[in-house]
Amino acid sequence: MRRVYLDHNATTPTHPEVVKAMLPYYEDVFGNASSIHQFGQQARMAIDEAREKVAEFIGAKPEEIVFTSSGTESDNFAIKGVAYANEEKGRHIITSSIEHHAVLNTCKFLGKHGFKITYLPVDRYGVVNPDDVRKAITDDTILISIMHANNEVGTIEPIAEIGKIAKEKEIYFHTDAVQSIGKIPINVNELNIDLLSLSGHKLYGPKGIGVLYIRKGTRIQPLIHGGHHERNRRAGTENVPGIVGLGKAIEIAKLSMEKESIYLTNLRDRLYNGIKEKIDNIYLNGHPVNRLPNTLNLSFEFVEGESIIHNLDMKGVAVSSGSACTSGSLEPSHVLKAMGVEPAIAQGSIRFSLGKDNTEEEIDYVIEILPEIIFRLREMSPLYKKKRD
Repeated sequence: MRRVYLDHNATTPTHPEVVKAMLPYYEDVFGNASSIHQFGQQARMAIDEAREKVAEFIGAKPEEIVFTSSGTESDNFAIKGVAYANEEKGRHIITSSIEHHAVLNTCKFLGKHGFKITYLPVDRYGVVNPDDVRKAITDDTILISIMHANNEVGTIEPIAEIGKIAKEKEIYFHTDAVQSIGKIPINVNELNIDLLSLSGHKLYGPKGIGVLYIRKGTRIQPLIHGGHHERNRRAGTENVPGIVGLGKAIEIAKLSMEKESIYLTNLRDRLYNGIKEKIDNIYLNGHPVNRLPNTLNLSFEFVEGESIIHNLDMKGVAVSSGSACTSGSLEPSHVLKAMGVEPAIAQGSIRFSLGKDNTEEEIDYVIEILPEIIFRLREMSPLYKKKRD
């Protein structure tokens, strides 16, 4: 059976060159990077090299890069770390209603511990209005956290405008760039970003490794306490193979991102146009233009997304209904809900997220098999029968 993977926003396959780069640090260069002997210093040199690659890629300084275990840890570190380090100045945090749960649940936690959280609305495309950010700022505001691009619908947020507002008001600005890194350019200085989260396994790197960029001078408390690793900012023996793998993934992304973006945009549009021609009563979720090149989120009226996923899976095609971190939930996507999508339509949403190894033949295969699946599922829907009659 043909196998087609269209769930790259959940995770990506590790690039062969990344695996190759990591292997020596499992076998030969296995020292603890904190050790002063040769074994340890070889590991330290590899970490420093990877740190420089990450820093250069986002326009930062190497000493501003902190390695973590994941994007989720990076989000927690940024938000809790700034909140607790600056609570004497204020206890107000601004975020959006469509953030990843790594941000939303961290803010929810702080909300139960004396902090006030403002959740900004979005328009029907999933865009945060910078004016809403400005209006929400109070004398107690210490942090603004708005994602760079949404993981479910792909909408790219006006980060430059929001960062400018934060800088004018002298408020720390954090962005979750887990989905955007390696897909679209990002420069922390041009966008006035003080803290940025990213994760290795979203750009063909290994799982279990993430980064938090922390602008020099930012007041932040460590999330994990222990030894003096990462300049006293994140305790724990460094994941040397993972760090090396992330560095290699960043190196590859730097060389291929522009060309890959064009390729994925063409594939995404081919998929959308092919589906639109063959299936009626579908809705595009997210901004029609200003979105990630690889992401296509569609709602199919009169069917449930979970049923579509299972039927596609039986044909060898992997897709999702939104964030992998919320799979199994019976609730409609909080992102689509915030965008004003009707619950009945939101339940029929599917996220196709493409990757560099996908081909036109694979896209055409999906276009070929999907209409029959939708037709069969709709035939079992009493709502569809009612409309048709």
